[in-house]
Amino acid sequence: MAQAHQSGSPARAVRRRRIRGPVRMLLAMLLTALVVGGAVPYVSGPGRAYLSYLVLAGQEDAEGAARAGAESRAAGGQVVQEYPQIGAVLAYATGGFADKVRARPGIAAVGATRTAPVVGPPRAMDGAGDFAAGAERGSSQGRATSGGRVAPGGRTVPDGRATTGARVTARGRAASEGEEGGTPTVPDPGEGGAWNLAMLGPASGRAGDAGGGTPSAEALHKVLVAVLDSGVDDSHPDLWAAVDPKASASCADGRPDARTGSWRPDSGVGESGHGTHVAGIIGAARDGKGVTGVAPGVRIAAVRLLGPLGQYYAENIVCGMLWAADHGAKAINNSYFADPWKYNCPEDRDQAALVAAVGRATAYAQRKGAVVVASAGNDGQDLGAARTDERSPNDRGSEPARTRYLGTECIRLPGELPGVVTVTAVNRDGRPSSYSNYGRGHVSLAAPGGDPDGGAQGAIVSDWPGGQYAALAGTSMAAAHVAGAVAIAAALHPDLGSGGLAALLATTAAAGCPVGPRACGDRQYFGAGLLALPR
Repeated sequence: MAQAHQSGSPARAVRRRRIRGPVRMLLAMLLTALVVGGAVPYVSGPGRAYLSYLVLAGQEDAEGAARAGAESRAAGGQVVQEYPQIGAVLAYATGGFADKVRARPGIAAVGATRTAPVVGPPRAMDGAGDFAAGAERGSSQGRATSGGRVAPGGRTVPDGRATTGARVTARGRAASEGEEGGTPTVPDPGEGGAWNLAMLGPASGRAGDAGGGTPSAEALHKVLVAVLDSGVDDSHPDLWAAVDPKASASCADGRPDARTGSWRPDSGVGESGHGTHVAGIIGAARDGKGVTGVAPGVRIAAVRLLGPLGQYYAENIVCGMLWAADHGAKAINNSYFADPWKYNCPEDRDQAALVAAVGRATAYAQRKGAVVVASAGNDGQDLGAARTDERSPNDRGSEPARTRYLGTECIRLPGELPGVVTVTAVNRDGRPSSYSNYGRGHVSLAAPGGDPDGGAQGAIVSDWPGGQYAALAGTSMAAAHVAGAVAIAAALHPDLGSGGLAALLATTAAAGCPVGPRACGDRQYFGAGLLALPR
């Protein structure tokens, strides 16, 4: 679930319902996906119900992935993707698959990644599954920045992926009262009124000015930021030169798919505009039109995670994290939480396996030099205290959600994994946003997220598919500011690794922060402090 609000919407969001029932219900669900998503994503089976599983070997390498695959097949599973970087595979199976594989030697963990079954594994697809796709074709330098601009395209793509602060439809989409779907758009701001950028430092010190100790657009163009989200509309005038097609892909079913355009939003799936909004905050061009990103000139790897059934399953996250790392991303932005469990608890064997899998992928990315940035969440909860979860699992059927009473051992993915830069949100006045999660020792930095009831003046205005603009608020937006700041730090200090870049941001944020309740020196709400652009 992405961490965004629609501006001006009053009520808290709810999550989608879990799908259960006989096979005819499953087929109906998939036919619905055919209508709204463009294609049924699963192979039909002989009246069988499959779940997807992440199978992790004890050995975290290609040999481990081979072992996990062999044991999965021996237990009757169908392996659809190997993750040799972390010694894991994605398999689909029926019956008692997990217990069979858990008992096999060399297997560390097995976990179902969904609770709603499907009628079969994803269909075979030419070219899918190759993590090296694009990278071997030479240096990824994105599109040329001269020769004119592309037309916006005139498409209207449905709303962004909200979790709180807005009324939502049955599929979890934010909507204004009286609307079923679409996010209201705002006029072209002409790069004016960007209070969120002003909060990061003086205008003379912004990235792309080629002065005052900040990197030029040319220096930033050497830096790649991966946006793991719902897809990015690379025809948007603000983004067409930023999105690097050689570094972009879809991981919407856990397999990397680098076919041209796979990274773009699927207008048939609700909430698909969210990634374009996030990408605009990070790297929209400075050209006097639209909006300007925190790091204009940076290259963006658009990695679509949002699947055809409207979920960010763990295999999608694993795939996206590994793809971004293998393509050289210096920052990986994650403005969502993993489906179907809002919080994953170690005492549950399935959820523990999901934590381990996403944790391995995150650690791999960090070792490859990427700063992994994540939104803290929009539930107004203290992540350092016991809490409730009234939404999980969010792929359930029509029955109401059961309230889970959770301790601090249950974590959000990927935001509470080791080394992740987890970002809270502040309003225009610099005070913590009421919706933002918080927690001393659980959050890293604060950044502009805005007020969902503040309109275009109080929310964050950024790009929207079809050459449009929208005002959203949430920790999604806050995280994107930090990812842009990582890009600036990487351009200024190319020799720093992921730990050094994160430390630089923390040190810069802490400078000048006054100590006091809910002031930017308050670690409960701000972590190290309020984001400021590094130098």
